[in-house]
Amino acid sequence: MRWNFDHSYARLPEPFYARVEPVPVNAPELVLLNRSLADDLGLDADALAGAEGARMLGGSRVDATSTPIAQAYAGHQFGHFTLLGDGRAHLLGEHRTPDGRRVDIQLKGSGPTPYSRRGDGRAALGPMLREYLVSEAMRGLGIPTTRSLAVVATGERVFREDALPGAVLTRVAASHIRVGTFEYAAALDAGLDVPGRGRKGKGADAPASDAAAFTRALADYTLWRHDPDRRDRPARYLELLEAVMDRQAALIAQWMRVGFVHGVMNTDNMALSGETIDYGPCAFMDEYDPATVFSSIDRQGRYAFANQAGIAQWNLARFAETLLPLFDPDPKAAVAIAEDAIGRFPALFTGYWRRAMRGKLGLEREEPEDQALIESLLDWMQLSSADYTNTFRDLADRAAIDTPERVDPAFGDPEFLAWHARWKERLAREPGTPDDAVARMRAANPAVIPRNHRVEQALDAAVQSGDLGPVHRLLQVLADPYDTRHDGSEYRRPPPPDQRVYQTFCGT
Repeated sequence: MRWNFDHSYARLPEPFYARVEPVPVNAPELVLLNRSLADDLGLDADALAGAEGARMLGGSRVDATSTPIAQAYAGHQFGHFTLLGDGRAHLLGEHRTPDGRRVDIQLKGSGPTPYSRRGDGRAALGPMLREYLVSEAMRGLGIPTTRSLAVVATGERVFREDALPGAVLTRVAASHIRVGTFEYAAALDAGLDVPGRGRKGKGADAPASDAAAFTRALADYTLWRHDPDRRDRPARYLELLEAVMDRQAALIAQWMRVGFVHGVMNTDNMALSGETIDYGPCAFMDEYDPATVFSSIDRQGRYAFANQAGIAQWNLARFAETLLPLFDPDPKAAVAIAEDAIGRFPALFTGYWRRAMRGKLGLEREEPEDQALIESLLDWMQLSSADYTNTFRDLADRAAIDTPERVDPAFGDPEFLAWHARWKERLAREPGTPDDAVARMRAANPAVIPRNHRVEQALDAAVQSGDLGPVHRLLQVLADPYDTRHDGSEYRRPPPPDQRVYQTFCGT
């Protein structure tokens, strides 16, 4: 199958992981295979599609070059610190592609580990298909994301509120190093008990005799993995924080651009690579409302759409706290360094957000009044209960620049027309023609997104009836969501009132 595994993460001290193999399943059967991703990774897609491929991707066979592990980490879940780890996932290793890239290959739903906390280590088919669908949609939207290589049905039932068909997802990631991984390293340095091992973190596996030995080892590894050009710089640990901040600011601005609500931005779900990770209770807004929440467990709106940048800063502050001993031996000086860095995040995010939103309005250059122009439109959209995706896509119609009411009757609202006049004056100061602005807008505003009701319909058909047709059709549309051929697509339509999805679930 052309796997080429390395295991650099397993060269970290052993408390960072446990060596454990996936648990075989009764009847592995391939449900979905991402052939284009397999080709990109240099894998043999035909071999993966066969019976032996299903056995491996389902966890019943381990490749000769793989040494599976479960990774340990911690996390602030809804603000509360918890020791965690891969309770139902196995990292098969880091596959090295023919062009020299290194990517994690992880099975999700592949059986219990020392970090399962009394869980069964399994996953249901619906949530695994959901992650495949939405992660590939994010790829089509041009947003950094983990990828999905395959979904394999296990032939077994998992028991939640009901008995559900089981499945294993194969996830591909730049790495699975999380803010929570650093929180775990800091906990080790503080001498906390290591889950599942019955001994203290400080011990035979400590990499050195300094107070931040585990954190230093992880930070050095992360620099090697994601920021190798910073590895030998005097302020490399501060530069690591700054690089992670930059990636997160850019990522969340892109989430906001397309109306994506992650749903569970715990610190263990923030990847230092800057990829979107963990597609549990995520969803995309239909009507624009900055207070939008979909997660069934987020009853206080902690992770609402408009709160995502603020939560990212909160998470990054937790990351910075773990690095304090590496910034400066003087605690007060270290805190001052961290506070200065974290304090720059709002401006960093705002810069990325403005750039993304200017693109949605066809604006290439920056002018001082752009922020007010953007916010005025969003205010109108909220008051009008306008569809977030379709409003911007409709504005990308050439006719909308001159006669907006021809494109959408809602654009005839006097308040909108007043905004439109300001926008048209602003466009006139841009270089190029109105058609150039339209081209920029079409490149920034998708015609289609994975509408929640469409996703749920596709998952119901697959799980309840074994009909994968809706899943395949949705994947085909979402592979190129900006294409003008989708402008008249049924997949653009918002849900009718009786099909609106108000809650999504973690899919444990």
